[in-house]
Amino acid sequence: MIMTRILAIDPGSRITGFGIIDVVNGKTRYVNSGCIKLPDEALSVRLKHIFKYVSALLEEYKPDEFAIEEVFLAKNANSALKLGQARGVAIVAASLQELVVHEYAARRVKQSVVGNGNADKAQVQSMVQLLLNLSSKPQADAADALAIALCHANTRTSGGLEYGVGKRAGRSSKRWTEQDVRKSL
Repeated sequence: MIMTRILAIDPGSRITGFGIIDVVNGKTRYVNSGCIKLPDEALSVRLKHIFKYVSALLEEYKPDEFAIEEVFLAKNANSALKLGQARGVAIVAASLQELVVHEYAARRVKQSVVGNGNADKAQVQSMVQLLLNLSSKPQADAADALAIALCHANTRTSGGLEYGVGKRAGRSSKRWTEQDVRKSL
């Protein structure tokens, strides 16, 4: 039996979604998902909360692979910066566990899971529920994280990944290691 556990993160500065799936002999199985609801405090406190929670998920579930949504251009530059910082602390947590980080554009995730890169949150929730055979729809941010995990599972099993670098539709996922993080400090 070949099993790979994937932890995926849908970063946010107010709510960060997480999704964990196992890929067993090419078939996906739901493990856990949820939302990290961040306190209404200074950004530094929220970032610390994300880091601690993601670190705890990594410790408890011991994933083999880690996937996260890429930064997208937001209308509000301040929101985009906060999102980038939330992503950063999650990436550091994974890198400190020696995990390669795979990044996927939101459009690519939706295309992979729903078949439409412009799908709305309700469509993503419905497809995640269907694909993982869940009894109810997961909360929107958790569904987004599970969709990222499913996208990664689809990419890796379709031969699109080679040593942590995914290549499909002209996109690639970035390999982040502890060395990358240390170089950037």
